[in-house]
Amino acid sequence: MKTTTEVNIPGSTTSSEVSLPRMLVGLVILGITGVVFWLGFRFLRDSTAPQLITALIAIIWGVGGVAALFTGANMLVESFSGDWQRRIQPYVFVGPAVAMLSWFLFIPTLRTLWQSFFDASSTRFVGLDNYVATFTDRQMLLSFRNNLIWLVIGTGACVVLGLLIAVLADRSKFETLAKALIFMPMAISFVGAGVIFRFIYAAAPAGEPQIGLLNSIVVGMGGKPQTWLQWSQPWNNMFLIIVLIWMQTGFAMVIFSAALKSVPDDLLEAARIDGATEIDIFLKIIIPYIKGTIITVTTTIAIFTLKIFDVVQVMTGGQFGTDVVATQFFRQFFVSRNFGYGSAIAIVLFIAVLPVMIYNLRQLRNQEAF
Repeated sequence: MKTTTEVNIPGSTTSSEVSLPRMLVGLVILGITGVVFWLGFRFLRDSTAPQLITALIAIIWGVGGVAALFTGANMLVESFSGDWQRRIQPYVFVGPAVAMLSWFLFIPTLRTLWQSFFDASSTRFVGLDNYVATFTDRQMLLSFRNNLIWLVIGTGACVVLGLLIAVLADRSKFETLAKALIFMPMAISFVGAGVIFRFIYAAAPAGEPQIGLLNSIVVGMGGKPQTWLQWSQPWNNMFLIIVLIWMQTGFAMVIFSAALKSVPDDLLEAARIDGATEIDIFLKIIIPYIKGTIITVTTTIAIFTLKIFDVVQVMTGGQFGTDVVATQFFRQFFVSRNFGYGSAIAIVLFIAVLPVMIYNLRQLRNQEAF
């Protein structure tokens, strides 16, 4: 005959007890925190104080509010019995994050979708007219073409160069230095990189001093200065894609380098003993072994290229046939104030990126399971 023994831990509640004082205190803390959050939001929204003061208040308000929210939620969970505590705890602690995510992501997405069915002033329902215009407007078709160029050439170049550099650097005694130098551009924002390359491509009239690095070299070798960003379409896009390659190759290299170190040395040595060349080892052993990593890196960079905006906006502003979908959205929504058409472009961009993101998440989940 089996018997059960109930062990009471000091400070804990039994399966049938609920600590009402702790529950009330937790609810009061959560209520006060909610009020403080709302008042702080209204103050920061309408404040005319100096930016430094506003920033300090925002930091104190945000950190203190999160700490109070955690304290109140923790007391609320601990007020319940053991079984109920285990059931409620995940929802209580994940709930605020889900609520914030819904407020700042899901709700704006739904509002953007709804707004895409209205005219420029968001007052008259126009159905699918904005989406029809998205796929028939000449400038939008140009943007789709440029995004496709970014996707194919930009992503492909980053992945191929990153993999080759990772393999070559892995065999060099200067591996650490080489990887550090190649990875360094990752520390720069896309806006900063755009400004740097804008100066590199800068052109002055013939006979005047050239401040652009590229034209200085061309003129120094006896050539004529070129307006690189105004070359015939679509070749001028290549000079913008170089910025992406310069920045993202280091990211791909680091991920591939870590994956290459996971390839068993015994497997490589066995292949060499069997007479396989280094190219055969690379193509038939290394590539299949790190296939999952290659797919993950490719999809991650593909997402960057599909929603590329900063580089194009800083360097050309979408002029000279370099428009992409994101710059078109910015121009229609924020410059032309065509809210309906701009929202439709945003939804199209979202739909284009979503499958790649889902596939990327599934690939990461499969790797974790493996």
